[in-house]
This record gives sequence, C-alpha cells and structure tokens, in this order.
Amino acid sequence: MTPMTTQGEKTTTPAGSAKRALVGRLSWGLADQAASSISNFAVGIYVARSLGVTAFGVFSLAWVTYGVVLNVSRGLATDPLVVRFSGVPDASWRGAVARSSGTALGVGGALGAASVVAGLALGGRVGPAFACLGVMLPGLLLQDAWRFSFFAAGTGRKAFVNDVVWGVALIPAMAVAARVGSVAAFVLAWGASATVAAGYGYLQSGIRPRMTEARGWLREQRDLGYRYLVENVSLSGASQLRAYGLGAIVGLGAVGAVRGAELLMGPFLAVLMGLSLVTVPEAARVLRQAPHRLGKFCLLLGGGQAAAALLWGGSLLLMPDRLGRLVLGSVWHSASQLIAAITLGVAGAGLGTGAAAGLRALGAARRSLRCQLFASACYVSGGLGGAALAGTVGSAWGVATATVSGSAVWWLQLRSALREHHHTTVPEVRTS
Repeated sequence: MTPMTTQGEKTTTPAGSAKRALVGRLSWGLADQAASSISNFAVGIYVARSLGVTAFGVFSLAWVTYGVVLNVSRGLATDPLVVRFSGVPDASWRGAVARSSGTALGVGGALGAASVVAGLALGGRVGPAFACLGVMLPGLLLQDAWRFSFFAAGTGRKAFVNDVVWGVALIPAMAVAARVGSVAAFVLAWGASATVAAGYGYLQSGIRPRMTEARGWLREQRDLGYRYLVENVSLSGASQLRAYGLGAIVGLGAVGAVRGAELLMGPFLAVLMGLSLVTVPEAARVLRQAPHRLGKFCLLLGGGQAAAALLWGGSLLLMPDRLGRLVLGSVWHSASQLIAAITLGVAGAGLGTGAAAGLRALGAARRSLRCQLFASACYVSGGLGGAALAGTVGSAWGVATATVSGSAVWWLQLRSALREHHHTTVPEVRTS
C-alpha cells in the first residue's frame, strides 16, 4: 500500500503545478499576441488614414509579401524548433536557438536581397516599397525567431517584452514616416522598429545567431522543415496570389479595401498568424504528458477562437459609420461591405488552427501538408473566382467559403492522426 500512496502523492502535486504552469504560459501567450495585435492594428490604421485606399493597397502588397517570407523562415527555422525543442534542457535549447535564429537571419538576407532587386526592377508605385522591405527583412525575421524561441522555452514573458519594445519603437518611427508621407517611408519605419526589437532579443537571450550553422540545421530538420516550408508558403502564397490577382482584376483599391476589413478583425487575425507561438508548444506538452487529452485541447482551442471571432465580427456589423470613418478614414466605405464575409472566414480559420496545432504536435507533417495544400487551393480559387464574378465582395465570400471548407478537412485529418497515434502507442501493461 505504501508504494501506491507514495505514487499518488507524487502525481497529484505535479499535476496541479503543471496546470498552473500551463495557465501561466498561455497567459503570457495571450499577452504577447495582444501586444502584437495592437502594434499591427496601429500600423495598419495609421497608414490607411495617412495614405488613402490606393496607396494603402500598395502597402498591403508589401505586407502580404512579408507574410510569405515570414512563413518561409518559420517553416525552415522556427516551426521545427517549437516541435522538437519545447521544454527541453537549457543547453539543448540554446544550441538549437543559435542555429534556428541563424537560419532565420540567413533567409532574411537572401530573400531580402531578392526583394531589393525586384523593387528596383519594378519601379513605379510598387517598386520602392519592395526595395525597402528587402532591406528590412533580416531584422523582421530575426525578431520573429526570438519570439518562437522564447515560447519554446516556456518563457513567454520575454516574447511579450520584446513585442512591447517593438511597439514603443514604432511610435517615433511612424511619426517620422508620416512627415515623409510615402509608402516606402512607412515600410522602413515598420522594419526599423522591428530591428530594434531584434537587437533587444539578442540581449534577452544572450545567444548569438549562427548563420554558419544554418546548413546543418536545415539538414537535421529536413524531415519536418521542408514539409512545413511548403505548407507555410502555400498558406501565405495563396494570400499573396489572391492579393495580386484581386489588384489585377478589380484594382489596387480593392486590395486596400480587403486589408482595411482585415484590420477591423485585427486582434483575431494577428493571433491566428502567430498562434503557433503558444499552441504548438503547448499541444506538444499535452501530447507528452496526457496524450488522451490532445483532441479536447485542440477542440477547445479552435472553438474558442471561432466563437470569439464571431462575437467580434458581430459587434463590427453594429458599428456606426461615423466611428468607422474615424478609424479607417476613406477606406471605411469599401471595407465595411466585407465585414460579414471576413468574419466568417476568420471564424473558420480559428476553428482550423486547433486541428493544425494537434497535427503539428503529433509530427504528422504529411497530413498537415495535405490539408494546407487543399486549403490554399480553395483559397486562391475562391478568392479569384469570386472577384471575377462579383468584384471585391465576391472575392471575400469566396475566401470565406474556402476557409470553412479547409477547416473541415483539418479536423478530419486530425481525427485520423489521433486514431493512428492511439493504435501505434504501446499501452502500459499492469502486472500487479
């Protein structure tokens, strides 16, 4: 009897401690996402009000291009980090972070140079924005890599502080950009403030990014990294193709209108973009500690996101036009027509992120890649097909339909992966 009692005592206390630790990590994750949301929202609103709908459309093209590059970096550098180095010993984590952050910096340098060349070749309205984006990409990607690294270590407080530093640095940078009054100036201000936060991340971690070991990192993580690369790029690339196609079919003003409506959903879109900072490490911990709870964890995660998005979107539909014009200026009129469709799309995406986190935690890269390719194909075809049929509003409803359909596929794949994991896990056999 004594051994059984002792074992019970040992398992009860750590369980309570683990729950408190989980709540703490999630709280810092929510705080960090709130800081990130506020910064992204403030930048978008400030630029929209300062530039008008067409120039804001140019800024939005640079923004979605940054999203593609960011997802390249995450797929190769930081997604494998959070899957394989969450909650590991400090020495192992530090070595992995040095190689992972070096990889992110290398991606920023290589793709940044390509963006500068493309910007100089394009010229016109769009070219200067892309050239400036290329200069700023290394700092932008390194700052994001620090955030992933801190969450992998369970120190979300550091990620939150780093995002606050970025937000504070944005204030004088945006003020200077407003005096210049060009899209390129706003891109430089946004990227320069991120570079300040990236430098502070080095001080927080005490880890020097090792670009020379990027090749070794890519080789070690190739079984996950390249699948995550394709998966991530298909997601952000679909958004980029939709934005470029919408601009070609309807006009740059349509791109600005969509981005304006997305800004109104900003708190949830920003959370969705960086959700893996919190959810994948936590799902991985749940899988290690209580694998039978992973499905419920993912359902609560996705359902909570979807419900919150619907509530927020419903409140936006009731917002007076006067308040909308105060927030978005001249962009409000065209953006307000898209709120219902974009709300449904964000709710669908929120539901799907719960299943995506579960598949990442299970290391089911092949299943998650299959889901993402399907969702991305639906996104592009729905967005551009809707634009061809019914302009900007049609594009928004096409994307919403595609996102809900993609979410259903994510959950079907998670259910299959959980069943497969259950069958392949050897159950504990009690002999006494």
